[in-house]
Amino acid sequence: MFNIDRRLIRNFDWITFAVIIALSFMGILTIFSATRQPGEDPQAMFYMKQVVWLLISICALIIVVSFDYIWLARTALAFYITGILLLVFVLISGRTGMGAQRWISIGFFSFQPSEFFRLIFVIMLAGYYSSRRESLDTFALIRVFLIIVLLPFVLLFKQPDLGTAVVVLLLFAAISLAHGLHKKLLITLLFIGMVSLPFVSNILWTGLKDYQKNRLIAFIDPQVDPSGIGYHINQSKIAIGSGEFSGKGFLKGTQGPFRFLPEKHTDFIFAVYAEERGFLGSLFLLFLYLVLILRGLDTARKAKDEFGRLLALGIAFMFSIYFFVNIGMTLGIMPVVGIPLPFMSYGGTALLSNFISAGILINVRTRRFSLFY
Repeated sequence: MFNIDRRLIRNFDWITFAVIIALSFMGILTIFSATRQPGEDPQAMFYMKQVVWLLISICALIIVVSFDYIWLARTALAFYITGILLLVFVLISGRTGMGAQRWISIGFFSFQPSEFFRLIFVIMLAGYYSSRRESLDTFALIRVFLIIVLLPFVLLFKQPDLGTAVVVLLLFAAISLAHGLHKKLLITLLFIGMVSLPFVSNILWTGLKDYQKNRLIAFIDPQVDPSGIGYHINQSKIAIGSGEFSGKGFLKGTQGPFRFLPEKHTDFIFAVYAEERGFLGSLFLLFLYLVLILRGLDTARKAKDEFGRLLALGIAFMFSIYFFVNIGMTLGIMPVVGIPLPFMSYGGTALLSNFISAGILINVRTRRFSLFY
């Protein structure tokens, strides 16, 4: 399974590695700034924990790169079943926090299975499609949805983790398109989706928690209750706008430290970053994510086999979805669904999952030459 070779080091994707390390350090600095208390010592429990998780994540990335990614195709089903069992366990006896039951606690350690499941889902779908080379017809697509997609979607929706549930659906659509859909089927699905949207939306609305409904209402009209359900979005816009062109400077932001901005070190970390770094700093951040995503797409283009291609595409799509949704949340152009900013938001489980995902990207690119098979 393991294949450590000097040629692996020579062909290692240092660009992807440098980008995720840069994003992680920028995240730690922003977490430090966001959680500090004016006149007091910063809350070490946040930024120091993130440093520890970064070291663990780098070790995990090295381990992931050291074995041939083909092994993932052979164990995809085992990973998928394990992920489903963890999601079921969360619903039965998971830890509840902020209105959602998403965490599993083991002593002093807790983790969020849904953060790992999104990667497991990509591996499973890539493995399934790569073993079937024909393009998808209607019945094949329905079969994949019922067997692989429906159960995790329901389990995630019930937690509730609406953000990850939507990501699973988007990844299913993106990877299915990449694998190959009949044009007639694609047109038919788009038509059915447009016609059924009002009915599906009504069904989903009744299943949402009150705080999720408030988030959607605030997205449509943030001024309907500016000091209540619209508070998150309004404060985020204020923070981003106050950064202006060049930003206020590191440790000079006010929205986070003075607690005007909720979830300042997790979902809304970009607002804190933009306040301190301004438009120029935000452009640089956008550039780094663009490099990461384009590198992932280029890795997919150069992959040696179909499994590697779909795997790299799925991970690149996953990073793209998380980036655009999170930034859209903070700008008020997308509803708040609790999706963190990859590599920057506080959270050990998310950071570890993202580093493992990036490690798989590096793995696929490193082993794109036939001499490694």
